[in-house]
Amino acid sequence: MIRSALALAFAFAAMLVAPLSVAAAPATAAQLPVVGAVTGGGTFAGTLNLTRFATVNGALNAVGTLTGTLTNAAGQTVSVLQTVSMPVTTVTGTCNILHVDIGPIALDLIGLKVNLSEIILDVTAETGAGNLLGNLLCSVANLLNDPNGLARLLNQVLAAL
Repeated sequence: MIRSALALAFAFAAMLVAPLSVAAAPATAAQLPVVGAVTGGGTFAGTLNLTRFATVNGALNAVGTLTGTLTNAAGQTVSVLQTVSMPVTTVTGTCNILHVDIGPIALDLIGLKVNLSEIILDVTAETGAGNLLGNLLCSVANLLNDPNGLARLLNQVLAAL
C-alpha cells in the first residue's frame, strides 16, 4: 500500500521536481514506473530509481534518479536522466491501538444457559488534522512522527528490498 501511494505521488510530482545534489546513495534501489501527460501535449514514460529518504527543511523527501523518454506532441523524443528529490506527502491513516478477539462462551448456571457469540473489539486511532487524540495515540504507539526517524526507518525498509 505504501509502495503504491509513493508511486502515485511520484507520478503526479514527476514534472515538478528540481535537481538536487546528493551524496553517494546506497547501491539498493526500488524501481517505480513513472508515466504521465506533459503540459502542452506529449507523454513521459520512465522509471524512478528510489535510492533513499531524507529530511529536507523538516519534511520527508524521497531521493532518486528519474530516467525515461519525454515525447512531445510532434513525436520528438528527449532522453531524461535527472537526480530528483520530492516531498513525500503525508497521508492520513490509522494505527492499531487494541485488538481483542474473545471466542464464543457457553455457560450453564444451575439450569440457566447463557450463550455468548464471538466478540471482536478493534480500537484504531485516525490521524490527520483536527484528530488530536488519534494523533497522540498513534505517535505514542509507533513514535514515527519524527521525519528523521521515519526517513531512517524507510531507508532500512528500502535496503531490505
